[in-house]
Amino acid sequence: MRIKKVIITRPLAQARDFAFKVNQIGRESVLFPLIDIHGVPDQAPIREKVQELANFALVVFVSPNAIDAFFQHVSVWPAAIPIAVMGAGSRFALAHHGVTDQSACIISPANLLKTDSETLMEVLDVAALAGKKVLIVRGTDGRDFLSDALRSVGAEVVLLSAYQRCAPDFDEQKKIELIHLLDAEHQWVITSSEALRTLVSWCSQLGGSDFVAKLQHQNIIVPHARIAEVAQQLGFHFITLTASGDENVLVALQSHV
Repeated sequence: MRIKKVIITRPLAQARDFAFKVNQIGRESVLFPLIDIHGVPDQAPIREKVQELANFALVVFVSPNAIDAFFQHVSVWPAAIPIAVMGAGSRFALAHHGVTDQSACIISPANLLKTDSETLMEVLDVAALAGKKVLIVRGTDGRDFLSDALRSVGAEVVLLSAYQRCAPDFDEQKKIELIHLLDAEHQWVITSSEALRTLVSWCSQLGGSDFVAKLQHQNIIVPHARIAEVAQQLGFHFITLTASGDENVLVALQSHV
C-alpha cells in the first residue's frame, strides 16, 4: 500500500515545525504554504502596547502569529496580566516564549473541537471585565465578533494589528507543483478557511473543472469545525475533523494512512 504524503499548508515558519513532527512519526511531508505572514511596517504601536500592559485587565491573542509578532518586543510577561487564546497552537506559541500556566493565567476554550471567539467568550469572566480595558492582538483584518461581544458586556476594547496575512503569489512553479500534487492521493492539513478558499481558487485558475474535482477528492484534515463546514460547502468529500492542537492532528494522520 502506498503511504500518502502529508501536505502542510500553514505559513512557512509554522509549517517547518509541524513537518518535523510529521517526519518523526514516519510520514513524508511536503511544504505548500497557502498563507504568507508579514510584520506590519510600523512596529511602534506594538512597542507602545507592550509598555502599557499594566493598563489591561486581559490580553487576547487571536493566533500563534499574533503571539510571535507581539512577543518580539516582550522581555518578561507580567504575571498579573491574564492571557486569552483560542487553541492549543497558541498555547504552544506562548510556551515557546516562556509563558505557561505556571507563569501566567492562560484562558482558552474548554471545547477543543471548536476553539474560536464564541467558545472563548463562554469561559471568560465577562462580569469582571466590565469597565476594564482589554487588548486584542490580531492581524490587519479579522472577525469582529470578539471585540463586539466584549464591548457589549462593558469592556473597553483596544485592537492592535500586529501582522499581515496574504495569499502567496501563484507563480508558474507553484502551478506545476499543485498539478503534480493533484495527480496522486495525499493528506492535506488545512488550518484555516482562508487557506482552503485559496487552494480552491488556485485549482480553478489552473483551467477547467477537472483540477477542482481532483482537489475535492483529496483527503483533508482540519482542526476546527468551522473549517470543516467550509470544506463541506466547497464540495470536499473526505474531511477529517480533529481537536485543536498538533498532537491531535498527528493522531489523525497515524489513524488514516
